[in-house]
Amino acid sequence: MSEASGASVTPKSGNGRRPRSPAGTVRLAEVAAIAGVSEATVSRVLNRKYGVSAQTREQVERALQQVGYERPVKGEIVLVLVPGMRTPVFAAMVNAIESELTPYGLRAYVCPIVPGSAQERDYIEPMLDAGLAATIFLSASNTVRNADPVARQLLEARGIPYVSVNGGFPDGEMPVVSTDDWRAAELAVSHLYDLGHRRIGMCAGPVGNTPADRRVEGFIDAMDARGLGDAEDLVVRHHYSVDGGRHAADELLPLGVTAIVASSDDMALGAIRAAVRRGLEVPRDLSVVGYDDSYLLDFTDPPLTTVRQPVESLAESCVRTLVTMVQNRSVPPTEALIDPELRLRRSTGPAPR
Repeated sequence: MSEASGASVTPKSGNGRRPRSPAGTVRLAEVAAIAGVSEATVSRVLNRKYGVSAQTREQVERALQQVGYERPVKGEIVLVLVPGMRTPVFAAMVNAIESELTPYGLRAYVCPIVPGSAQERDYIEPMLDAGLAATIFLSASNTVRNADPVARQLLEARGIPYVSVNGGFPDGEMPVVSTDDWRAAELAVSHLYDLGHRRIGMCAGPVGNTPADRRVEGFIDAMDARGLGDAEDLVVRHHYSVDGGRHAADELLPLGVTAIVASSDDMALGAIRAAVRRGLEVPRDLSVVGYDDSYLLDFTDPPLTTVRQPVESLAESCVRTLVTMVQNRSVPPTEALIDPELRLRRSTGPAPR
């Protein structure tokens, strides 16, 4: 859309609101005058450009309605497919994505799903003709090996863009934004190694889950780099849950580990529970590092050292990429890796003598 003073938009026909100009168009100047803004601002709203406040955007939208202009159906809705909102990091990430989408006039519809299930298709299919602009796979089927491809095939068939967060589809050609899980494992192992720990175990997520697999790879690489060659024997895979962490730790503790790296904060809390049940004290007898980070971790007993996912940076990069695609501009089908951060609390300490 041009920002020149003579530029125009085409209104819907037969609305009975305002007569069209002889050329069948309404000029940007007319919309700008009604909204009390510049023509450049009208153009930015029409083209989903950043930098327009929510109040100004609403003024322009009302003016467009007054002159009888309707957006194409493909317009406002961004589906966010996410495995529930009970996990604090997912709730935080969805909130960050919503905040990033709003200045572009896009609305997030949060869809809680079981990753890789038919629920994804059930959410996407009815939205294809209801204003669906794009979709975000947030730790959804994009993280599950051999997931049902129907959901993304529906999007691709209609030319609707999507972005994957924390892992991409193996045969996909769309952009991906992820936390650097290899780096996350390195940060945890390095911290524990510097504290004197040499027998370090890992409570890992399930096999076939992309972030879990990457964290295991990073853990083994970090251990090997420090000459701790039995790392593979000290990895136990289980579900991302407190019970999963407890069961995994119950297998690791008899192996003489003095520290545990967990694939999630829930698993780390489960590992602490397993240690306490054995009469061990954290961190005197066992150090534990989680993954994700939540403000609630300051109030656990003890407060949990964890590797923080860069929620705000992930959301910003994801939305920036998505909006570029919604604006019909090309983006490379590559994966952007964003560095995590180690958050030190009191669940880690020197290795026991």
